Amino acid sequence: MNETIEALRQKIGKARTLGSVVRTMKTLAASNIKQYEEAVRALIVYYRAIELGLSACLRGMDGQYSRVINPEKKAHLTIAVVVGSDQGLVGSFNDQLTDVVTHKLEELSGRTIILAVGERIQSRLTDACHKPEELFAVAGSVNAIAPLVGDLLAAVEKLRKKEAMIQLYLFYNSPESGEIYHSLSKRLLPLDITWEREIRRTVWPTKAIPEMLSGSDTVRWALVREYLFVSLFRACAESLASENASRLSAMQRAEKNIDDILEDLARLYNNRRQSGIDAELFDVMSGFNSLSDSQ
Repeated sequence: MNETIEALRQKIGKARTLGSVVRTMKTLAASNIKQYEEAVRALIVYYRAIELGLSACLRGMDGQYSRVINPEKKAHLTIAVVVGSDQGLVGSFNDQLTDVVTHKLEELSGRTIILAVGERIQSRLTDACHKPEELFAVAGSVNAIAPLVGDLLAAVEKLRKKEAMIQLYLFYNSPESGEIYHSLSKRLLPLDITWEREIRRTVWPTKAIPEMLSGSDTVRWALVREYLFVSLFRACAESLASENASRLSAMQRAEKNIDDILEDLARLYNNRRQSGIDAELFDVMSGFNSLSDSQ
């Protein structure tokens, strides 16, 4: 279909406006990735402090396991926390995570309750016949992660009080390098003997022997709760970094497509404009020749 020069000019203007929006979204995504990666790096130091605290609590319990470990008991309920996205333009971010959740839940027996973070992942899980019991909004910034984790822990604690034994699984996307990420499945509860053995092997950094000011079980449970908090916080931060990396990749592809469209439109516009100029010159020359012949 032959389009007018004005119509082509409008299309070029809209493409340039869309390109400006895409570039803005690219900048925001890149900025968000940086702040979430910094949050994850800060958590490494905090998690190290928790490990040291747990190692101090378990010191002197040779041949015994703490009461936070229940290796013989079988869980009656599985709680799956799935951290996805609320927004689109993230490619296969939620689809890939849904596949990992579905595969893992098929391996587990017993009753399962899913806590979903993000409307998009909730929709994907529902389509896969794993409808979440509760939905939480994705944190929009680093400062919003802590309240979200608090709500998740409160929901887990509420369910835990109704069951003698639970197992808690965490599913999220973790960044690898650049725009690449992979979906992870981690079991946070119950804490097993292997986990406690690794904590016991943690080397205390100084010669000063640590002391506990209250009951050992009370301190251990407090540190385990912090361990869960850090694990969930890190999952949310890494998921947000992966989401923005996926969005950055999508925006880069969109920018390239827009540049290609602008190039085609500019070429078509110039050709159409040149054809119009040629037609006008032809009319002028025809008129001039007609006047010359009449004389």
